[in-house]
Amino acid sequence: MISIENLTVQFGGFTLLDEISFVLNKDERIALAGKNGAGKSTLLKLMAGAQQPTSGIISYPKEVTVGYLPQQMKLSNERTVKEEAALAFEHLKKLEQELEVLHRQLAERTDYESDEYHHIIQRSTDVQELLLMSGINDFEAETEKTLLGLGFNRSDFNRPTQEFSGGWRMRIELAKILLQSPDVLLLDEPTNHLDIESIQWLETFLISRTNAVMLVSHDKAFLDNVTNRTIEIVLGNIHDYKVNYSKYLELRKERREQQQRAYENQQKQIQDTEAFIERFRYKATKSNQVQSRIRQLEKIERIEVDEVDNSRLNLKFPPAPRSGSYPVVTENLAKKYGDHQVFSNVTLTINRGEKVAFVGKNGEGKSTLVKCIMGEIGFDGNLELGHNVKIGYFAQNQALLLDENLTVFETIDYVAVGDIRTKIRDILGAFMFGGEASDKKVKVLSGGERTRLAMIRLLLEPVNLLILDEPTNHLDIASKEVLKKAIREFDGTAIIVSHDRDFLNELVSKVYEFGGGGVREHMGGIYDFLSKKKLENLQQLELSKSPATSKQKEKEEHLSENKLSYQEQKEQNRLIKRKEKEVQEAEEKITKMEERLSEMETQLSTPEGAVNFDLLQKYLETKNKLDAVMNKWERITLELENLK
Repeated sequence: MISIENLTVQFGGFTLLDEISFVLNKDERIALAGKNGAGKSTLLKLMAGAQQPTSGIISYPKEVTVGYLPQQMKLSNERTVKEEAALAFEHLKKLEQELEVLHRQLAERTDYESDEYHHIIQRSTDVQELLLMSGINDFEAETEKTLLGLGFNRSDFNRPTQEFSGGWRMRIELAKILLQSPDVLLLDEPTNHLDIESIQWLETFLISRTNAVMLVSHDKAFLDNVTNRTIEIVLGNIHDYKVNYSKYLELRKERREQQQRAYENQQKQIQDTEAFIERFRYKATKSNQVQSRIRQLEKIERIEVDEVDNSRLNLKFPPAPRSGSYPVVTENLAKKYGDHQVFSNVTLTINRGEKVAFVGKNGEGKSTLVKCIMGEIGFDGNLELGHNVKIGYFAQNQALLLDENLTVFETIDYVAVGDIRTKIRDILGAFMFGGEASDKKVKVLSGGERTRLAMIRLLLEPVNLLILDEPTNHLDIASKEVLKKAIREFDGTAIIVSHDRDFLNELVSKVYEFGGGGVREHMGGIYDFLSKKKLENLQQLELSKSPATSKQKEKEEHLSENKLSYQEQKEQNRLIKRKEKEVQEAEEKITKMEERLSEMETQLSTPEGAVNFDLLQKYLETKNKLDAVMNKWERITLELENLK
């Protein structure tokens, strides 16, 4: 599809890409890997023709079409969402207009035997076949289906594009590119600003309906699900792995270990040779051997160990002051803007120490509920914060609110107070702003650097309720892992609004789903929620089926139903096994807690125990935990019975 030969890119005296070569073949979906600044986005621009290399060749067959989604793009403000997306079919509309002209010429001309007349007939036939093959009659339905898949509502179709934020405008451009059905798709961070459902829809689209894809993404789950090849850019060179991202990480680790061993062996050989030369350099009897060793040393091809990005985010949240048992409680909470009801009847309880996720399509109220909790907007119903709750808030647009004219140090120095000001340099160093980096102006920082800088504010004073609204946008995979570990070890409560499944996995124990004007609580992790959601969607699809009107349609529907039933049964069996395991684990916890309570009751019954307030506190905490586990056991048992 696309062949890259000896491609070189230089900026001043710096070589970004050094004579790299590879081929992107049909049915390959390649992930571009490498640290920030390695040249991933530059390579996509070169392949898209948006930038020219210093030297080298990029070649592909004349008929191959390329679709390119950059990180930043410009859309017209004059069209509606649907009109802008429909530009993908502009070439087909031109063909339709040409066909009309050809038909009119055929109707008006009478020189039936002339070569020109026959040429018009041939061209008319060719254009008609092209239009039929391209599905011109279905373009409106395809446009709507793609926009809906990327998270738009039908009510959005006729709204001007200028009414939408940058993230939504990126979706419009992505829809336009996908609708063009190019032979090669080049995507730079396509999952930024997409919600979980839209990302899953995009995954399915890329796997089932594309010829060749090359993409850059910091979403590990997305990369694993979509890609089947990984190209890593290191020190201007590339390493090619015919595997997905997770497998590539394993193979890269093995390769670097082998390189390190080979490098160490070579260094020992060089040192021994140099020692021999130095020892016998001035002895005439050894001159031939010395000259031989010098030539040998000159011929050695020095082994280089791949550059490892050792700059590492070091993040640990301060100990959380103790809060009440229930930091956030709502009852029949509702919020509306004018006639638009964002959500209503929201009743939820978030327990102290819980890590919960807010998920759902954009615009369904996740950030609105966060603003209600923060006290930034009014609402109807009841919302109470627990005793001594101190909130640390990272807003979705926090990085954009920074003053671009300040330096990194000034940004933190202006908001830090008290003793913390003496530790600013240490904190900046922990966030990879050590040394001269602290004197950089905010306006020259990358998206990831701005996100890290905005996050430092959370460390300036101890909090016990973290509210993080899309904290992983622009963070690379390594930084996201560090943030995830810090939140997991945080001893307070956390509410995380995110679309990153890999980030949420093994981090949250409860998921709140926003949609349809309400909020539903799902116990368990993010993949438990997604499995349940998939099963529910299959059941809804089954219920919504209408009777076929023809025998052929009945046959197709019957086959489809059988397939769905099989998948549904398979999913249900998996859910039953997981629920049975959860019931068993809960019963084991209950047994241990009851034994512990019995021991503490015995201790409390003694004169010494009766005045041991620490022991009494532990007893009460364990009793509360037992009640929670009992409630969970009861709920899971009922769910298991319903599934069976």
